[in-house]
Amino acid sequence: VVIDKSGANLAGLQSVNVILKFTGSGNTIKILQVKYLNNIIEQDHRFVKRITAPMLGFKAFHSAEATLAGIETTHMIRKGQLHANGLTAFQQFAALAA
Repeated sequence: VVIDKSGANLAGLQSVNVILKFTGSGNTIKILQVKYLNNIIEQDHRFVKRITAPMLGFKAFHSAEATLAGIETTHMIRKGQLHANGLTAFQQFAALAA
């Protein structure tokens, strides 16, 4: 996991690693702290934040999950991250919605 220099994130991940190590239920999390590397990921979500900010939050988890999945999917189509197979963005969206 790549995180910034935040101490709270580091402490949380380290506590999860302690639990994983004692229970033996999985591999521990490798933590990489780089101040600016995480910004690339955060900048990709700026688009989602811009759309959801005027909504003033969600009342239910399932509606938030569905809305965010739709926003992320349309953003991925627009960025060309899904296999297009010669389809336009609208045709891709319509195929996924069907």
